[in-house]
Amino acid sequence: MDNTITPELLARINELARKKRTVSLTQEELAEQKEHYKVYLAAIRGQMTSLLDSIEFVDVEAKK
Repeated sequence: MDNTITPELLARINELARKKRTVSLTQEELAEQKEHYKVYLAAIRGQMTSLLDSIEFVDVEAKK
């Protein structure tokens, strides 16, 4: 599974969310929405992990 957030993925997530608010989704659409959310959340988690891994803590008091 590719964990890349593409414009097409976002558009489809938004399309399904709009449809869910106005009319109900079919079982297939619910399953599709669930899979899209998994990809989206995995990508966000990966970005956050990468960001946090790149943070370097510096102890200013220890340098004095």
